[in-house]
Amino acid sequence: MSRCGTWLRSTTFVLAACFLLILGGCGYKDKPIPPQHAVPKPIGDLQVELDETGATLTWNYPKKTVTSNDVEEIDRFDLYRAEVPAKTFCPTCPVSYETRIAVPGGVLSPGGGRTATHVVTDLRPGNRYFFKVRSKTGWWSESQDSNEVSFVWQTPPKNPEGLTAIGGDGKNTLQWQAVSQLRDATPLTTPVHYQLYRNVDGGEFAKLGEPVAANAYTDETVENGRTYAYKVQALHSPSSSSLEGGRSGMSAEVQANPQDRTAPPVPKRVEGIRADAGVKIFWDQVEGRDLAGYRIYRRTASETKATLVGEVNLPQNMFTDAKAPSGPLFYSVSSIDTQSPVNESARSTELRLDP
Repeated sequence: MSRCGTWLRSTTFVLAACFLLILGGCGYKDKPIPPQHAVPKPIGDLQVELDETGATLTWNYPKKTVTSNDVEEIDRFDLYRAEVPAKTFCPTCPVSYETRIAVPGGVLSPGGGRTATHVVTDLRPGNRYFFKVRSKTGWWSESQDSNEVSFVWQTPPKNPEGLTAIGGDGKNTLQWQAVSQLRDATPLTTPVHYQLYRNVDGGEFAKLGEPVAANAYTDETVENGRTYAYKVQALHSPSSSSLEGGRSGMSAEVQANPQDRTAPPVPKRVEGIRADAGVKIFWDQVEGRDLAGYRIYRRTASETKATLVGEVNLPQNMFTDAKAPSGPLFYSVSSIDTQSPVNESARSTELRLDP
């Protein structure tokens, strides 16, 4: 065998061994995955919620790639941010995203979902902010842009303090201290408005009406006997939207229980006669939604204050005073309802019975 042939065979063997070693060292057990199979679908549910400290951005992890394969893990999210002075904002001009924030990703459980969150607190008053996000499953596998969210940020007023609520009959009366400063202690130069929130019997809080300018409110959309809880929030203006900074935090929570404090009508046409069993008193029946019965009062000619001598429940409208003393007597009747404690009407005109 010639030296040239031997050299060629040796060189071929070495190259083949190196090729196999490279493949084994790289860890390729199967064919490489085409990049598009790993590119996540764009995120379409980016949302922002504002409070007195800043903005909280949330979005769901994409579950599928653009080729409908399952996404098992997100390497990271790139959150893009733009800041434009609100006074110079042009709705038709392109937004220049100059800041990119890396947000860690993570593993998705099979068939499960996962939510990403990022909090922004370094916001400057008088600016409009824009955000969008992309997800990445690898160096070359980046999604397209998500939906865009934007808002205007203003320094919020201080939280309202001193909220009180007093339950009445079919209404609750609310009052709180007026807010005169921003959160940074700067004096307010424009009128502040207030948004009330209410829950019923421990349910979820919801807006109560529209923002008001006064630091007092009467809630007449209540039912007696139920429990109402209230909070109040200060706003820069009554038109402040959920995507506009300038809302204070919530005040402390207070509760009120409206109660029926309306007594039934006063009984009329009270009459009486003396009988062997005592003095019989009777009167016209009262019409009342929650009428429970009547109370009967008596006094003698020498007394200035009448004494309760009996009580009857519906449907009775008569009472026998078996212990009536001799001499002139004066009787009056009131009506009572089913509340606890009861609401009692004024007494009827006194009936005089002579011996």
